[in-house]
Amino acid sequence: MTLVQKPAPDFKADAVEGKNFKSVSLGDYKGKWLVMFFYPLDFTFVCPTEITAFSDRIDEFAKIGAEVVGCSVDSKYTHLAWINTARKEGGLGDIKYPLLADVNKKIASDYGVLIEGAGIALRGLFLINPEGKVAYQVVHDLGVGRSVDETLRVIKAFQQVAKTGEVCPANWTDGKKTMKADPTKSKEYFAAA
Repeated sequence: MTLVQKPAPDFKADAVEGKNFKSVSLGDYKGKWLVMFFYPLDFTFVCPTEITAFSDRIDEFAKIGAEVVGCSVDSKYTHLAWINTARKEGGLGDIKYPLLADVNKKIASDYGVLIEGAGIALRGLFLINPEGKVAYQVVHDLGVGRSVDETLRVIKAFQQVAKTGEVCPANWTDGKKTMKADPTKSKEYFAAA
């Protein structure tokens, strides 16, 4: 099931940000790009590598007007315990964005990433645009983590399309040539390639 081009499913949930509990909703991010990613469980193996990788580069997301939220089916108390565990011991240490506690599994279900029998989420990543629509989604099986570089690249590409009205070809990166989405005008791009 794709959510691309559809309004992002609304959510409101308890979360941990820093070392504090708070309530977080989709509406908190209106007018901004949001990276919403799901991971299977706290205190596991691939998950802390992803969570800390996004946290370590949070300033790069802020610079392009994007925020990050992580989500699993664990409780806010489990999230806090994991944050209070040092990275060298498989914990998170300090992270710089909220982790949602989807204990009733509704958010994971609404985003189509819940593994029903196991009761955990696949590694889903959704880019929600400032208008609240899903612009991008990718879902991994459990054993492979996601790329922060690719996430940043895709947000920048969508921003470039919105800014110029041109489209971004395969492997486009910031500063590279875009193309006009027109049968005749696109030939300028192909001629220069």
